[in-house]
Amino acid sequence: MEWHFFHAVGQLIEIQEKFTKPGNCALQRSVLDSQYPAASTATAVPALDKADFLKLQNGSDIRGVAVAGVEGEPVNLTEPVTEAIAAAFVAWLGDKKKADKHLRISIGHDSRISAQMLQDAVSRGIASAGYDVVQYGLASTPAMFNSTLTEDDSYLCPVDGSIMITASHLPYNRNGFKFFTNAGGLGKPDIKDILERAADIYKNFTAEGLSESRIKAFTSVKRVDYMTVYTSDLVKAVRRAAGNIEKPLEGFHIVVDAGNGAGGFFAAKVLEPLGAVTSGSQFLEPDGLFPNHIPNPEDKAAMKAITQAVLDNKADLGIIFDTDVDRSAAVDFSGREFNRNRLIALMSAIILEEHPGTTIVTDSVTSDGLTTFIEKKLGGKHHRFKRGYKNVIDEAIRLNSIGEESHLAIETSGHGALKENHWLDDGAYLMVKLLNKLASARASGLGGGSKVLTDLVEGLEEPAVAVELRLKINQTHADLKGGSFQDYGEAVLKHLENSIDADPKLRKAPVNYEGVRVSGFGGWFLLRLSLHDPVLPLNIEAPSHDDAVKLGLLVSAAVKEFAALDTSALDKFVQSA
Repeated sequence: MEWHFFHAVGQLIEIQEKFTKPGNCALQRSVLDSQYPAASTATAVPALDKADFLKLQNGSDIRGVAVAGVEGEPVNLTEPVTEAIAAAFVAWLGDKKKADKHLRISIGHDSRISAQMLQDAVSRGIASAGYDVVQYGLASTPAMFNSTLTEDDSYLCPVDGSIMITASHLPYNRNGFKFFTNAGGLGKPDIKDILERAADIYKNFTAEGLSESRIKAFTSVKRVDYMTVYTSDLVKAVRRAAGNIEKPLEGFHIVVDAGNGAGGFFAAKVLEPLGAVTSGSQFLEPDGLFPNHIPNPEDKAAMKAITQAVLDNKADLGIIFDTDVDRSAAVDFSGREFNRNRLIALMSAIILEEHPGTTIVTDSVTSDGLTTFIEKKLGGKHHRFKRGYKNVIDEAIRLNSIGEESHLAIETSGHGALKENHWLDDGAYLMVKLLNKLASARASGLGGGSKVLTDLVEGLEEPAVAVELRLKINQTHADLKGGSFQDYGEAVLKHLENSIDADPKLRKAPVNYEGVRVSGFGGWFLLRLSLHDPVLPLNIEAPSHDDAVKLGLLVSAAVKEFAALDTSALDKFVQSA
């Protein structure tokens, strides 16, 4: 067993050594410490209270600043803070599982320059609590959840819990954590609980004790190349869909853009074994400074980059991932993007072929045209819910629990989760569903490359104008009268709702779970309060710019009396008529 284990991880160690070379994906630890200094444990541990820890909560994730160097963004995700959070997670997990045995926790990370530092600190936090640590190195978020389900002793699976070190598409100086058990990702109350526990653990830290934890961690860490298991499962899924053909994508030219995140594996480990040509793929090497573009399927520069790669290489399909591969998008042979509403429409078409009449759960900013497409063209039901991928997934699970069948929960951001895949938002699995369609069409004798995908969204009505404007709340303004930005934002929304009720030309959405959504002038707008920030995002879609401006003017007139609300973005838009 021991020989087999270390033999199996040889390839991973080689990858990790490559990962830490300067100019490749990240920087060596010595370079990171000198050029991008983070807090050190060599001196006294700085005093922090519970409020400091709770500031790190970002919904169902933890996020903070791990690398110094950006003005106005002091480091708050230090090594001691990280150790405390890791120790708190295993304490929480032990309570949940009522464990009477040593728990085993897997750790993975994306390509960020602080990844190795935080992985070491997480390992120490777990080991100091007396539990076993399994490091995966460079990995994807979906793979980390899968490690709680895989049953394979040679890869030390299943693990009892899993931690992914990532901050998604945020800048290089940020980092954070996502947590999983075999029940899925943790929710907001769980994260709050863990951070409160971490604050209590942190109070007892001393510099000497932290030094001792380094020794304990060194003796209890194992390393496994789990990504081999994960990618093998993806390959098998495509082969099954094509009738167990070994190379069902032979003849397809598919390019991948990983944005220098963790998704570079998809070209060599998934597409090539299936027979696809991947020449022209770009930014596959992990680099935590993200020198080419932000790894974000919603980013215009990122989508332009993968579109250009498809056209330049005359490829059949382009695939792009975010940093930790829990989001994705695609581009067809003609350069047409499949992201946001179009990706939802495409996935809905695929899922409704497999499960006729099922409910598709989306976030709140999806278009009216998408609703018409799902319900009139595809014969499904569109359940528009709140923003936040965990909200969307949890709502789909809830609907199933009360007897309403749902097989897809998907956000415009590119987070998509399927019932068949344990409700995990997995960007790679989402793309596998597209590959399945290509492979099965080829096996049935249909040609045309990715046109089979393009044809699936025929009839989707798309607006001529779609904008998102962010109206910021000044938390120091006297108009808040000492109240919270949440209360102020709710007052803005209530006032807008009352003003809409008085206008017969406008129609409020009959079912709405977030903010104020109104139809009029052939389009619609949604004003809502951000989940985490003092911001009211305003989404407007309309058949023309003039109609969009009319909707914007309605909102502007309703909110002008709220002095703490910065409406400059809206003012600029309505003046552009």
